Amino acid sequence: MWELRRISVLASTLLVCALALAENASAFDLTGAWAGDADNCAKVFARKGGQIIFTDNSDVYGSGFIVDGDQIIGKFARCRIKARKVNGPNINLIAACASDIMLSSVQLSAKELDANTLLRLFPGMEGMEIKYYRCPSP
Repeated sequence: MWELRRISVLASTLLVCALALAENASAFDLTGAWAGDADNCAKVFARKGGQIIFTDNSDVYGSGFIVDGDQIIGKFARCRIKARKVNGPNINLIAACASDIMLSSVQLSAKELDANTLLRLFPGMEGMEIKYYRCPSP
């Protein structure tokens, strides 16, 4: 009886682990540097001390952001992802953001177009979207 229970618990544990791994494997990976124009990646991002950073004049060459773990880093603000929901190609995030002058909670919505392209969506504002391209590592 004890052996049967141990086998049942082990099988349940393995099932939960397999489901968790399958969910993570299918999730879109946001990690990396993202620019509004793929041709300007080298003008927007650089590498310093093993980290990706913004160049001094990055804002001249368009928008961009860096995702590192649960951090979203912009030129003038830093956000921490608090919640994430992936529904097929659609990604919805709730992030706590801080800039030099304020703190805010932000809802971010995007759609995966391919492994290196996403479309930032603005719910309620049809036709307003921004395309971002994952930059090769600087």
